[in-house]
Amino acid sequence: MTTRAVLSVGSNLGECRAHLASVTAALGDRVVAASSLYVTPPWGGVDQRDFVNQTVIAEADWTPRQWLDFCRECEQAADRVREVRWGPRTLDVDVISVHADDGVVRSADPELTLPHPRAAERAFVLAPWLEIEPDAQLWTAAGWQPVAQLLAALPPAERDGVRREGSR
Repeated sequence: MTTRAVLSVGSNLGECRAHLASVTAALGDRVVAASSLYVTPPWGGVDQRDFVNQTVIAEADWTPRQWLDFCRECEQAADRVREVRWGPRTLDVDVISVHADDGVVRSADPELTLPHPRAAERAFVLAPWLEIEPDAQLWTAAGWQPVAQLLAALPPAERDGVRREGSR
């Protein structure tokens, strides 16, 4: 069974762009689309430098758990250390949403909650996703929501803090 995953990738330690590129390289021909790179302020209140973020859509004959395992393997390869929640990191790869033949995968597993429970609140996930899938929708507690609508509903400071690399 082929599944389609939306992954959010971020880094703010070391060679950030190389860390992000390592994810798309590891996915290889499984990549359906990859957004531009976005520079975004840190989320979660920890004092640290800005992140470089990207959203990637990929397809593979993987279960949701295999997508999570892939994300963790990428983080380990980048020497990810988990010391402070929402703290600085070499690489963070999150599974945002997984779609199978029978629709969106929903999971309340604390290790892999799907769709990602805070994706609708994060401009650094929504803006790059919208770039590569303008009609994207995210399953939320209120049902299907257009990503464009979710992004527009965020506070202006949250939206405006996310900028495509190279833009001002």
